[in-house]
Amino acid sequence: MNGAFVSGAFLHRADLHGSVSDPTLDTMNFLNEITLRYPQAISFAPGRPYDGFFDTGQIFEHIQRYLNHLSDNGNSPESVRDAMFQYGPTAGRIRELIADSLRRDENIDVPPDSIVVTVGCQEAMLLAVRALIAGRDDVLLVASPCYVGITGAARLLDVELIAVEEQESGLSTADLEAALESQRALGRRPRAFYVVPDHSNPSGTTMPLATRHQLLDLADRHDILLLEDSPYRLVSGAPRLPTLKSLDRRHRVVHLGSFSKTLFPGARVGYAVADQPVHDAHGRTGLLADELAKIKSMVTVNTSPLSQAAVAGMLLAAEGQVAELNKEASAYYRGTMRSTLHRLEQRFPPGVREATRVRWNSPEGGFFLTVRVPFRADNEALARSAQDFGVIWTPMSYFHPHGGGDHSIRLSTSYLTEHHISEGIDRLGDFIEHEAQRPSGPES
Repeated sequence: MNGAFVSGAFLHRADLHGSVSDPTLDTMNFLNEITLRYPQAISFAPGRPYDGFFDTGQIFEHIQRYLNHLSDNGNSPESVRDAMFQYGPTAGRIRELIADSLRRDENIDVPPDSIVVTVGCQEAMLLAVRALIAGRDDVLLVASPCYVGITGAARLLDVELIAVEEQESGLSTADLEAALESQRALGRRPRAFYVVPDHSNPSGTTMPLATRHQLLDLADRHDILLLEDSPYRLVSGAPRLPTLKSLDRRHRVVHLGSFSKTLFPGARVGYAVADQPVHDAHGRTGLLADELAKIKSMVTVNTSPLSQAAVAGMLLAAEGQVAELNKEASAYYRGTMRSTLHRLEQRFPPGVREATRVRWNSPEGGFFLTVRVPFRADNEALARSAQDFGVIWTPMSYFHPHGGGDHSIRLSTSYLTEHHISEGIDRLGDFIEHEAQRPSGPES
């Protein structure tokens, strides 16, 4: 305890909300700490866009383009000023532009008033979970391994999470259906299923088209909603399958989106497409988006108009076609993924791979892939890897809400250059071979 605190109130963590002691909420802090402690290490941990595509001067150009757009569309100077300086509508100022972009890029045709502009996709997740989980018997299901953001949101909201473990080939709808039936047999009410269908974080898997149709049919039969989170589609460099939302004909999908990977990470602008009809006790009908906006008004009030303006300017520059705007970035990310897979093949030829029991999946795009290793890939192993071998990765156990992934690691390929990938995989190979020879290292 810091000696400066000699009197006054002292708090015990045990008296605070349980989430502050939950290891899930500490995982990213530990990863950041390791990265700061070993700045010379090559890190395959950050799932962030490559810095080379950003120029600070562009920010002013994008904002000015949006201001010009407002003026050209008949807004008075006072209205333009308010659009930048005042809070603005809770549901967002740029919903029309987002709706147009979704229609052009994703064949998602929804009215602007079904969209809520959020502070990143993380807020969109929190709003959706808070709105849908109404009672103590309501549960949220997730494909596991899953993004830690949904796990953290559920923990903060005291929502019970039911993990449906993916097979190596991806999600099995039969497994999901069994989980739904099991929960109902326990007297619980499954409300929604969270999934990242395209180049998922963390595993890198992509859901086949047939599975997407099966999932929509299952959601309809079991009366649940699907929370679709797909931030890597437009920067994957791989052929795109239809989103669940574009295939949705019965309002079963709440599409959670983000511009962090495609346009401007620092703007922290995301959105939720929630076009589900909501009926009240008086027979009036609105949209789920309206209910999400009510919750948002008590969480962040609104999304920064300045951030919305920058994103809007980029959408206007691309005429709503974000995929076209990201052609160069998509090619880069596809290249880094291919380079990583190629370097793994070189570093672990068949004989070495068999001896070390190392294997990995081969995503066509996205930011992530998964490597199976012959030792327990925990925080202690990560610390040894950073300190002794100069390479950082993410334990897959972070992404399994109910345990699992103890012998797998996630590699992010998006943030690195070809040189760093080559050197980083060499270091990773040395580390894996070293760990495989440790007395307590290999799997029993």
